[in-house]
Amino acid sequence: MSGVRGARVIRRRFAARLLFRAPGSWQTRGVTDAFSHHEWLTVPDLVELLDLSQSRVRRLIEDRHLLAVRRDNILSVPAVFLRDNEPLHELRGTLFVLADSGFSDDEAMDWLLSEDESLGVSPIEALRSGRKTEVRRVAQALG
Repeated sequence: MSGVRGARVIRRRFAARLLFRAPGSWQTRGVTDAFSHHEWLTVPDLVELLDLSQSRVRRLIEDRHLLAVRRDNILSVPAVFLRDNEPLHELRGTLFVLADSGFSDDEAMDWLLSEDESLGVSPIEALRSGRKTEVRRVAQALG
């Protein structure tokens, strides 16, 4: 499977996985089983950890240095999005690629934290291990 046809198949598989979840289900119950092993940080947690003001942390989220979603109505960021108490540098460009492909923040979070067949691990783990180009190529194919 290659080219545009392959990208459509990948996108359909991902979309089908999202369709089987009730709207907002992972937000209202906390997280899906796939996300339960991740540590989540709230904005106040990030303020303390990063030693920044709350407005600066919110700016990092607005500027796509970090991705946050509401879990039980609390804005939260997975701890794996940080390295050495700083936002993972490889994340920002990947978030732009996903947004350009039409992903909502919830869909982007789901994709980043779930295992991807073509990567063999979750995209965030692939980013953390230095596979930025491969992750972005897969993300572009989803659009």
